[in-house]
Amino acid sequence: MTGPDRFAGHGVLVTGAARGIGAAVARRLAEEGARVLATDRDLPEAERTAAALREQGLAVTAFACDVADRDSVAAAVARAVETFGALDVLVNCAAHCTPDVPLFEDQPDDGWEADLDITLTGVHRCCRAALPHLAASGRGAIVSIGSVNAEADFGNHAYSAAKAGLGSLTRTLAGHAAARGVRVNLVEPGTVRTSAWAGREDELAALRPLYPLGRIGEPEDVAAAVAFLASRDAAWITGTTLRVDGGLTAVNSGFHAALRPHREARRGSESR
Repeated sequence: MTGPDRFAGHGVLVTGAARGIGAAVARRLAEEGARVLATDRDLPEAERTAAALREQGLAVTAFACDVADRDSVAAAVARAVETFGALDVLVNCAAHCTPDVPLFEDQPDDGWEADLDITLTGVHRCCRAALPHLAASGRGAIVSIGSVNAEADFGNHAYSAAKAGLGSLTRTLAGHAAARGVRVNLVEPGTVRTSAWAGREDELAALRPLYPLGRIGEPEDVAAAVAFLASRDAAWITGTTLRVDGGLTAVNSGFHAALRPHREARRGSESR
């Protein structure tokens, strides 16, 4: 089941919802009937996003939340419960990525700590605060946004380690929460066209041939996967990781591309 009623009556909290994947998730769930608290530490941008969605008739409200701060997270969860009467879905989109330095040994502690604190521990804080309310709702679901960086070397040491940690947290929390009626799942996107890639169209064009499905991902691709995992259509799914990566991690496109001219030359010589 999909459509405007799939999340009718659901109260949803989305972190990192000011832009990109988080904003697309807020839109998708609201389009399917949810009432959404779109949180972000950039409150002005979150308010602009929420206002634009309200103009389309969607029930989206902005609220300030810094997932690195336990009190801020608690306040966001409390606001969601107060506003909606219950909290049914938590979507963890907030993340932090520090660019790598040329030599690993020169990586400063603050970049490493920020990536883990926001990307991994931030999810822990949000789940810890939300879980009692999700259990009380009778249809609770947590969906976190991971990354293919957890599966292979795509750069960004600290960010990748944090995203890998989300996979483990998803599985262990799913085991704990199952008896309380709460499902916990993870979506791992590949390269997605967000503001992080602004002005880097040449890089996106260079990456496109690596994707078997022939394109870079869009935030809406990820939002669709989140909507499925958060819904009752996924009622018997928990503790799983769903890769939304255009086939990047399943197919070694570089390997095939490297061999293609040699294979074609060999076929040509064999046909003569």
